[in-house]
Amino acid sequence: MELSVLFLAIPGGWEWIVIILAILLLFGGRKIPELMKGLGQGMREFKKARNEALNDSKEENKKEENSDKEKS
Repeated sequence: MELSVLFLAIPGGWEWIVIILAILLLFGGRKIPELMKGLGQGMREFKKARNEALNDSKEENKKEENSDKEKS
């Protein structure tokens, strides 16, 4: 039941065309490359921060494991 509701929320072919046309009308052809560049930079920053957080948590786990072994 939940899966069918999920598929209803995903835009199909015609919906994407309407969305793209609306974006073109709102921002114009010249602003689209700037928007995509900003989106790409934002995604890169997010991935970088996520990777740093994962690395930090892995290092903390290793330190905790080492301190646990030393206590034993």
